[in-house]
Amino acid sequence: MATTQTAMSDGNLPAEPNSFVGRERDLAELARLLGDVRALTLCGPGGIGKTRLALRLACEIVPDFPDGAWLVELADTEDPSLVARRAAATLGVREEPDRPLAETLTVALRPRRLLLVLDTCEHVVDACAALVKQLLAGCPGLRVIATSREPLRVRGETVWRVPPLELPAVPGELTPGELAGHEAIRLFADRAAAVRPGFALDTANAPAVARLCRTLDGIPLAIELAAGRVGALSVEQIAARLGDRFGLLASGDRTAPVRQQTLRAAVDWSYELLTGPEQVLLRRLAVFSGWNLEMAERVCADEAIPADQVLDLMAALIDKSLVTLDPELEGDARYRLLDTIKEYAAGRLNASGEGPEIRRRHRDYMLRLGEGIVDVAFLRGDPPWPVRVSLYRRILAERANCAAALVACLEYGDAEEGLRLCCALRNPWVAYGDVTEGIGWCDRFLDSGGGVSPGVRSRALMARAELAFEHQDYQVASGYAQAGLDLCRSSGSPGAAAALRVLSVVSLRAGRLEDALGSIDDAVKEARADGNDWEEGLALTVRAAIVARHGRLEEAQRTYEDALEVLRDNNGFGVAQALYGFGGLARARGDHAAALGHFREALALYREIDARPEIARCLAGIGWVALAQGDLRLAFASLGESLQLSLATGQRLGLARGLEASAMLAAASGDPARAVKLQGAALALREDVGQVPSAAAGSRLGRLMDAARGQLGESAADMLLAEGAAMSAHEAVRLATDPGAVARNAIPEQAASPLSSGAGLLTAREREIAALIARGLSNRGIADELVISPATAARHVANIFTKLGFSSRAQVAAWAVQREPKDGSRADD
Repeated sequence: MATTQTAMSDGNLPAEPNSFVGRERDLAELARLLGDVRALTLCGPGGIGKTRLALRLACEIVPDFPDGAWLVELADTEDPSLVARRAAATLGVREEPDRPLAETLTVALRPRRLLLVLDTCEHVVDACAALVKQLLAGCPGLRVIATSREPLRVRGETVWRVPPLELPAVPGELTPGELAGHEAIRLFADRAAAVRPGFALDTANAPAVARLCRTLDGIPLAIELAAGRVGALSVEQIAARLGDRFGLLASGDRTAPVRQQTLRAAVDWSYELLTGPEQVLLRRLAVFSGWNLEMAERVCADEAIPADQVLDLMAALIDKSLVTLDPELEGDARYRLLDTIKEYAAGRLNASGEGPEIRRRHRDYMLRLGEGIVDVAFLRGDPPWPVRVSLYRRILAERANCAAALVACLEYGDAEEGLRLCCALRNPWVAYGDVTEGIGWCDRFLDSGGGVSPGVRSRALMARAELAFEHQDYQVASGYAQAGLDLCRSSGSPGAAAALRVLSVVSLRAGRLEDALGSIDDAVKEARADGNDWEEGLALTVRAAIVARHGRLEEAQRTYEDALEVLRDNNGFGVAQALYGFGGLARARGDHAAALGHFREALALYREIDARPEIARCLAGIGWVALAQGDLRLAFASLGESLQLSLATGQRLGLARGLEASAMLAAASGDPARAVKLQGAALALREDVGQVPSAAAGSRLGRLMDAARGQLGESAADMLLAEGAAMSAHEAVRLATDPGAVARNAIPEQAASPLSSGAGLLTAREREIAALIARGLSNRGIADELVISPATAARHVANIFTKLGFSSRAQVAAWAVQREPKDGSRADD
């Protein structure tokens, strides 16, 4: 049996940046706790090591979770309404129209056994609590670790106060070797050796190290900051200066916990020891949610710190443990500030008076980056597709920075810049299921009034239309597309093609094929007039789909070829769209080998950019072709992965289509009862999203039910259909992908094709009799229906068995049920 891929497997825990020191007893106790409780919150002040401890714990216990351990970082999530969206994006779950995202997430995780780590919850604690409460109630295999400065206060939560690192009780009486057995001392020695190779505890420095660690109350961040100074100061000097700094801040907020005062003192001290240019760079870096060198040079450099000094200054900040080196992105080193340091630096930036200027520079950089990537990604010619993929991944990695830039646009009333950034982010929002977020930002800026040029507003209206279409709000999509089109034409701005394309697809979804064709022909003309290869190619793929729906398959083939010619040097996603269209047409013609090749080519391109809904569609197409070729094992594997992807991303219509294909697979494998239940589940899902089956899908359903009623009896078949309709999506997917059910029905490695060229071997009369077998008629019933003798009917049935290689009437029935009209319908209809 081929292995079925799923959307969730290993998790996303990051590699540890350096050695993990101490906390052996803490880890053992926490692992034991998680065996008994479902929600564990690690509480403590900033810098106490909550995040590092949570990740280490997750790494140690992840083998107990077949679906992996997943880290959701919330430090840069300022809006509580985005908590569920951040978790869903991390887990690959896409939002659905008219359904709360937390509900979609719960449904997607319900069958999973995974560990969810919610990091830095305190600033969105209520939203985190609500999400955890819902997930725990609906997902029995889920365990949650949260890090927060305060408990979530949800039922079932166990709060574990993270203690400081263990310190010696009487350090003056211990030898260096004995001191090294204590966690705080070990951490200082380890980090100091990383800064100054060869550093080790000895009789001379051990007392000062012990005094320093005790002064810092064993707080890991403070100890690491102190250790970062051994490159410039002796331990004795560090301890002396740190002591003075604490004394200076002793008269601060007396109501604050002692550890918070201590950590503030440690960071203040570390900041004051920086050179002037280092201080300037550190506070300016607070505008980033992760960055690379070029970003720091562009945003932070000016007369105060020239661009050619940024690298050395940043290296100094890394050495002093104020900047953290993150994993590379596409070969480019990435950096970030620890949360506590970022908060501190942001305060210093605001106090300096240069905050608005630096935030505007950051906004302008993100705008240039986003628009530059969009321009390069959709131009004809260079760069090649692999480079475009890297650029696309870059903009995805900068989503938090883009969000900060949008906040700045809103804060400063820069509606035009905000709408330009929204247009640049349209594709990432759609691909990763952040459609609601995109709609919210577009609406804020579109509703903000004047100050926006007609060209920018028209593009933004069309972006808003596409977001509404992805949200399956077709009336709203049509309204925004028409508004964008009208503004383009009245102002002479380019870009009408995108609006016309949206209007065409809306008409297609509504069944108004002539309106769809008229709009898309206008879109092709507009795109050519604008010289927009990308938009022309997309419009041509839509046109091909429309004429295929008209049954004009040869014209559809030519139109897809035209689209491919336009898009081949332009964009792999567009090429994949055309290849998928080729696959559907080849399947409609019965050329299964060509269809399989096209679907597989498209699938490889979709996988490069992790376009999950399109991956699921391609897999479903492969599943249908495998059914037609009689390769039921390939069909089971492909449809299984498609269903799991659709389930994980909350795509109910994709689930319905996949379950319909799985029903055909069950019928082909001689399991009519399972086939009917799966079909019932598919119909319920279609009704849930308001999508009726296409003519081809409706015809398949009719034939399947006729065959099932003939084999099982009418009342039994109808009862099974109702049982399937009552199943949850998870139950239906489990039924469809159950290897035990497949084994019980003994799917062969290669079965006679249920949709294959065997049809051409049968005479017209034999095909007619095969259809009657599918209706459940006996040989005598066939004879009565066709007014022939029972002996003649029996002879025809025997010939059918021989020609198709079947041995039972059930196989003939399944073959007849799965024969499709060659009308050019989509592979996933």
